[in-house]
Amino acid sequence: MSQDAFSQDAFTWTIILISAVVTYALRAGGYWLMGHVALTPRVRRGLEALPGSIFIATALPLAVKAGAPGMAGAAATALAMWLTGKELYGLAAGLATAAGLRALGF
Repeated sequence: MSQDAFSQDAFTWTIILISAVVTYALRAGGYWLMGHVALTPRVRRGLEALPGSIFIATALPLAVKAGAPGMAGAAATALAMWLTGKELYGLAAGLATAAGLRALGF
């Protein structure tokens, strides 16, 4: 490996610093903004639906692209999480299902 692969100049560190500041500002701004929002039952329901909708929006396209093993893994994950209420069991069930189907040639 060459030494150039690990060298950083001032521009790189500036970009990293700006990215960190923007990330922190967005997170802190979200907390500040939510501190000024009344948590009505409707807002609470919306906030409770966010994790599931974000999961669907990010994981479902990947599962569809993975074909039958991906879809079966997603279904196994959802079923295990619904039955046990524990994300780790869902993760294990989904990975085992997808890996098993791939090992069988699907």
